[in-house]
Amino acid sequence: MLDPAVFKAYDVRGIYGEELDEDGAYSIGRAFVDVFSPGRIAVGRDMREHSPAMAAAVIAGALDGGADVVDIGMVGTEMLYFAVGEEELDGGIAVTASHNPKQYTGMKIVRGGALPVGGESGLLDVRDRALALTDISRGQSPGQVRKEDVYPGFVEKVLSLVDVGAVKPLRVVIDAANGMAGAMLPPVLERLPIDAVPCFFEPDGTFPNHEPNPLLPENREFIVERTREENADLGVAYDGDADRFFVDGAGEFVPGDFVTALLAEAILAKEPGGKVIYDVRASWAVPETIESAGGVPLVNRVGHAYIKHRMREAGAVFAGEVSAHYYFRDFSQADSGVIPFLLMLELISRRGLTLSQILEPFRSRYFITGEINSRVGDVDEKLRELEVRFAPEGEVSHLDGVSIDAEDWHFNVRPSNTEPLLRLNLEARSLELMEEKRDEVLGVIRS
Repeated sequence: MLDPAVFKAYDVRGIYGEELDEDGAYSIGRAFVDVFSPGRIAVGRDMREHSPAMAAAVIAGALDGGADVVDIGMVGTEMLYFAVGEEELDGGIAVTASHNPKQYTGMKIVRGGALPVGGESGLLDVRDRALALTDISRGQSPGQVRKEDVYPGFVEKVLSLVDVGAVKPLRVVIDAANGMAGAMLPPVLERLPIDAVPCFFEPDGTFPNHEPNPLLPENREFIVERTREENADLGVAYDGDADRFFVDGAGEFVPGDFVTALLAEAILAKEPGGKVIYDVRASWAVPETIESAGGVPLVNRVGHAYIKHRMREAGAVFAGEVSAHYYFRDFSQADSGVIPFLLMLELISRRGLTLSQILEPFRSRYFITGEINSRVGDVDEKLRELEVRFAPEGEVSHLDGVSIDAEDWHFNVRPSNTEPLLRLNLEARSLELMEEKRDEVLGVIRS
């Protein structure tokens, strides 16, 4: 089973057994090797029930294609990036469906240097080859596989990027959502002086407590309540492959762009003048904080493939997305969920303030809607309508969808890659103006 629709803009993702199965996984592993001709690749997997069989199929396909495989077992996706980057492998495949429900499977694919393979960087070639695969042998010698434990090296790497000695004994509630953070974090936590309250750390692909997607409010209820109950300094909620979202001590969700601004400030204190990339949806808090910290802000279109390419081109030290993906030059320009957690601990410890106090300047100056999705009949026509209606009020950009920047408010509207949806992110300098403009733009979108 290999439905062409499982090949998305940034990864492979579909319902196990209905859209993608082991035979399809074999074809993708084989096609990846046929298209890119890697000598050595890494293959890892998440904790979903079908992931061991899917990873074994990917490995079999890659071996039959002639590549050698380093099987790194059950790991978070960032650990695959680490293995590929640190060992100078020619690529890697993580079998994971990230934050999707339990019935999903998928893959994230990278080339050498952990450079992502997406819709505009080879994934469609892999798709075409996988769908056309008929000649299994082609006469080449099969590759060899070896197993490797990358956990010790990964732990040393992420801890090297912060000053562990500066971290204070903060009380931190951590919701691993029965995902990969439950396996990845314990050896890191052992090295930290914090008072951790671990929740749902047992990796379980059936997700018995809640779906591993903290972007959905119903999946954030637990971390919000538990952080308040424990009188904690910080709450951290992880998704299936260990992307992370923060709540402050009052249980209030911290938007991804505010986190980007804070992490940029912390990194620029260590690397003055560095370039920092942020996406078009972000609050003005991000570029304004970067500039005030002496850095160079660079706006970019959304998506990890685009962000990682731009980081290499610009030599950026850090990048952050509103969707809470954070990328680090010193981590093969790849995204990590553990490094932001460590940086946030270091930042709060150094400042001697609560996270609520640290965020107060942002919350009192920048009023954001968060992402609001609307189903529309004709995406292109609606984008044109928005531009015609709001262009007189500000500067227009087509970097990603349509953006309008006025003096005291701005918005970005982007189409979904997979559905007839438009995604609105809007910000204003006051709560009243934000609500007024939000309703005005949504009125056009939904009319």
